[in-house]
Order: sequence, then structure tokens, then C-alpha cells
Amino acid sequence: MVVAGVLLAGMLCPWLSGAGVLVRSSATVPAGLPPELVEGAPGNTRVLAVDGTVLTEFYADDRVPVTGDRIAAVMKQALVDIEDARFYEHHGLDVQGMLRALGTNVAAGSVQQGGSTLTQQLVKQTLLQAADTPQQRQAATRQNVGRKLREARLALALERTSSKDEILTRYLNTVYFGEGAYGIQSAARRYFSVDAAELTLPQAAMLAGLVQSPTVDDPIAHPGNAARRRNQVLARMHALGHLSDRQLAEATATPVQVVPGHGSPHGCLDAALGGFFCAYLHDYLTGRLGLTDQQLDTGGLTIQTTLRPDMQAAGNQAVLAALPLGDPLAGIYTAVEPGTGHILAMSVNRRYGCEQPACESVVLNAAPSAGSGSTYKVFTAAAALEHGYPADYPITTSNPYVSTVYKQGNGPYVVSAFAAADKPTLTLEQALYMSSNTYFVAMEDRLGSVAGPVRIAERMGMHFDRPTQVPADTIIAHEYGSFTLGAEATSPLDLASAYATLAAAGTRCDPTPVTGILDSAGRPLADQHGRPVVSEDSCRPNAIPRGVATTLAQIMRKDVEPTYPGQTGVAAYVPGHEIAGKTGTAQDNFSVAFAGFTPRYSASVMIYNPKRHQDVGGAGSGRAAQIWHDAMAPILTGQPPALFPPAEPALTGRANLDNPPPPTTTPTPLQNVTAPISNRPR
Repeated sequence: MVVAGVLLAGMLCPWLSGAGVLVRSSATVPAGLPPELVEGAPGNTRVLAVDGTVLTEFYADDRVPVTGDRIAAVMKQALVDIEDARFYEHHGLDVQGMLRALGTNVAAGSVQQGGSTLTQQLVKQTLLQAADTPQQRQAATRQNVGRKLREARLALALERTSSKDEILTRYLNTVYFGEGAYGIQSAARRYFSVDAAELTLPQAAMLAGLVQSPTVDDPIAHPGNAARRRNQVLARMHALGHLSDRQLAEATATPVQVVPGHGSPHGCLDAALGGFFCAYLHDYLTGRLGLTDQQLDTGGLTIQTTLRPDMQAAGNQAVLAALPLGDPLAGIYTAVEPGTGHILAMSVNRRYGCEQPACESVVLNAAPSAGSGSTYKVFTAAAALEHGYPADYPITTSNPYVSTVYKQGNGPYVVSAFAAADKPTLTLEQALYMSSNTYFVAMEDRLGSVAGPVRIAERMGMHFDRPTQVPADTIIAHEYGSFTLGAEATSPLDLASAYATLAAAGTRCDPTPVTGILDSAGRPLADQHGRPVVSEDSCRPNAIPRGVATTLAQIMRKDVEPTYPGQTGVAAYVPGHEIAGKTGTAQDNFSVAFAGFTPRYSASVMIYNPKRHQDVGGAGSGRAAQIWHDAMAPILTGQPPALFPPAEPALTGRANLDNPPPPTTTPTPLQNVTAPISNRPR
């Protein structure tokens, strides 16, 4: 083997020398380098909360690039000594080193030294890891002279454009160290639970030895092999004069001491906070914004989200205080910011994505699964105000009340008022905060059609186009009189968003979980047309008239702030703050809800069993309102109170009973199929 190696080396020497001259003379200018060689291998895609904390990461290869000053000097020395001792002397190619390594390896009968320079290895690894197709991967690994010459050309060009420390740092951030760890930072954490800057001599030597055979010399799976390979690295460092006799003896005598650590958090299952928010974000990125999973896994992006850790943590605590983890009933808290649509928190008394009974893979915060009851009365109230009915408009109804417009199958549509709302005559304002079923069905009669409430609900941010929902056009065509009582499957996110339109004085903003995305170079990520993928918030001023929104906010304060007779949402009140809201209880008590808002925040709470129908017990004025309070109290306490704008005077003045507004359509008895409503206290 020794003789054969020497003969082969002699035969190759003229060819290598000639090729080296040829490659050096034909090296391209810096502009010819592929972008991945100029910018380096991208790291994991990081998902950041509002305050900059990392929520989780997306990646195919767990890589956390670090700058050269964050890598221990002994790590750099160990790698150079075992892989490319003449690294600081050559210019990308090292024929002398190739021949020496060839002779050493043949004599030893195993790989003791690498033949390629670190620069060549960096080129090969970068091109391989950047390959997107099988053809590109094959081209990056094909054993032929053409590939070797191309790598050599690129290595020479790279040496002209980058410093030695830049190349070494880039290599250490690129190479695979085994156990799923790409790059030195991930490897240091995975094997020793330390950062790359904290590596000791024995640790650095072990990691340097892994580069050639990360599986065979894995210190976790094969500690004996790892120790032998580490000692080879130490011996090489000593032979090159970089270790003293004492350092060599002490390091060689040190046992293999692996302290396995966890890799980087991976996807929404590993999210430190807000697993359901993360899942919604992922769907938003790949659906609404058109990113691919490959972009997320290999792009090294930085995604700035809207999640507020303090609000998420408070929401988590609130739902778990009311309903323990794994309870059949799901407690769902969803918060957004009025005027921007930023999603601030998504809490559920579940873990995201796992297989145990306490787990859930559906983002219930955005899933329309159950009705939210009388929270829908606000849409009828908004339609009435917009149509000219003032807040003090009175209606006298019987109890039960028989609709003059809407039908229940072939019979009359009949509703009942309960508890404090059982009053024959109420104004619009009283009926809203006391939650009178009879008044609002009678108001639907006055409007003449359910079209007004449905369309204004859509303008405020509600959607009725999901597979589990009845389409808005169907609700209108069949004149579902139960619409005002909230029988429709409702997304908690939609509900919080619609109420945020009131908090923002009529400006509707589409919910968004992200405010910016940067590429691996720190530039705003652009689409194929060069436009930023994330643009400004999508808001529509005057989605409903400002006066309607401000008047409703002032009315709905009376449902929450104490001392108003018959109010239902007082459990949500946080002293010292202006809070408006509405409770809701759906058919047969299968769900309860509370939607509340301040000038700064809007949040909804829904409680129901997502697997089957179950009487949840109580009403929206109970646990739902309490969860809202418990989630918002830590946020509002200590903040100066924010004030709602005053109501629109024209919508609060004395009603003209002699000339009431005309109906939106001619009241005509209609044959429809309206789901029966059990009109419990709302």
C-alpha cells in the first residue's frame, strides 16, 4: 500500500501542478461566485415575538451561524491542524498538502488527513447543501474531473474575495458534525450543552475529528471511536507545535465527557410560547403570503410576529384557571389590536400538536365550530343605528314574542326573554346591555330583512365562507331570523376582530400574525416581482360609520362597568378602565362566549366541547367573562386608562316615534328553515 501510494503520488504530481496553474489562471472574478458562497449557508428560520424573544425555529438542517469571535480559538486551531495544516499559506489549492495526505493515509490504511483544502471543502459542502433538485445534488457529488476543476476554480475565487478567518468561520458554520447538528454552534450545544465560544481543548479536538466521519466517531453512540479520533487530532496539534507535551498528556488522559443538549426548537411543536399562534402563523405564511415550506426550512429567514408574550402568558393562565388542561371543554382566548389587526395572543387549555388527550392540532382560535350567542346582537344594533334608529328607540314586545317576518319551518318564529331582560318595553341601548332576545328579533322585524345585520357583520370582520358555516348569502336568502341570537358557527378570531372595529371607531383591520420578514442577508423578503412579501397592515377606515362604532362602544360599557341594572358582563370588569363588551350563550348551552374591548385591545372568549355537543353550564356572563377579566387584568393594571370617543349625539337623541325609519325591505312573511334557539339568559 505504501509503495502504491508513493507511485500514485508521483504519477499525479505533474497533473495536479498543471491543473493548479490552469485553474489559477482561469479563476473568475468575484461577481462570478454563486450567492450561497458569498453569503454563506443560511441558518434556521427564526420566529420572533414582539419583544424579540425567539418563539421557535423552522429548519431542515439545524444550523445556528455565529461570527468568528464567538468560536473558541482552540476550535479553529484543531480544525485547521487536522484538516488543512497549510490553510494560512495556500490560496485555495494545496498540491503539496494533497500529496502528503495521500501518502499518510495510504501508510496508515485509514483516513488520517484530508486531501482537499478547507476552502475546497467549503465549496463542496455549500454547493451540496444549496442543491434544490436531485440533479443539482448529483452534480455536486459526481466523481469526475469536471466537478473537481469547478470546485477548484471557485475555491481560488473565494480566496480572492474573503479573508482566511471569514472562510474558516463560514466552514465551521456549514459542515455537518453528526446528531443532526450543522455548524459548530449547533454541535457544541448538542454534544456539550455549551456555546461554541466556550469549547475546551478536548471538546474542540473531538468536534474537529467528527468532520470526516460524524457517524462512526459519534461520541454519544461510539465513545471509544470518538476518543481514538480525538487523540489523533490532539497528536496532530502537538506535532505541529500547537500543544505542549503537558497539554497533550492532560487532554489525552481526559475521558470522553459528553453532556448531550437539545437541538434548536423545531417548528410549532417546540414553540416556547403560543403553539396555536405558531400553527396559525405557519398557515398564514404558506397560504396568505405564498411562502413555501422549503423557504421556511432552508431560507434562514427572520420572521417578526405580532405575539405579545405577556398577553399570551396571561391568556394561558386565565384559560387554565377556569378549565384545566385536557378538560373536555375548550377555553379559547383570542386577542387582537384595534387599528392594526395584530394578533396579540391565542390561548387554549390544550397543548398543540401532540397525541395525548390534552392535545389538539386544530387551531380552535380560528376555527368556526360553535355559535357565540348574543354577541351577534351587536350586528343588529349596528344595522339599526346605521339605518337611523337611535339608541333610545323603544320597542314593546310580548314574552314570548312572535316574529311578524321570520318563520320557523312552516310555523311562526317564536323567541322568549329571560331573567332581567324580561321587560315589555326597552330601548335599543337597554336591550343591548340587558341582552333581550325579544327586542332584537323585533328589531329585525323593523329592519324587514336579516341582510343589514349580516352585511354589517361582514364589514366589521366576520366571515361566513368556511366549510363549517352557512354562507352569508344563504342566511339572507332564507331569512334566518336566528342570526341576531348567534346561532352561526363562529371563529373566535373573527369575533375579536369584529369587536376591534368598534374599538377603532369603525376602522376594520384584517387580522395578521406577522409584521415583517427578513431574508438571510437581513433584507426585507421580496416576492418574484421584487415587492416586499409583507406590506403594511390591511385596514379599511369607515368600514362602519364612526358614529355607529363610538355609540355602540359607549352603550356596551354599560354591559361591563358596574351599577347598570340588568347588565350581564360585569365579571369582565377591571377597575379603573373603560371596557365594553357583550356576553353570549348559544343554543342548548352548547357554548358560551364573551367579547370585550378597550380602546387598545379586543379579545374574545369562547367555551365549548369541540368533539361533541355538551351543555357547558352557566352563561357567557360566567366563566367566559371571568377568563376575559383574568387575561386582561395583568395587562391593564398599571397602565393609564384609555378613553373611548364620545357617542354620536345624533344617534343618542330622543327617538321620533311618530316617524320611525322605514324597513330596509317590505316585511313579508317568509318560509325559511331557522334553527331553533333556546333563549337562555345572555
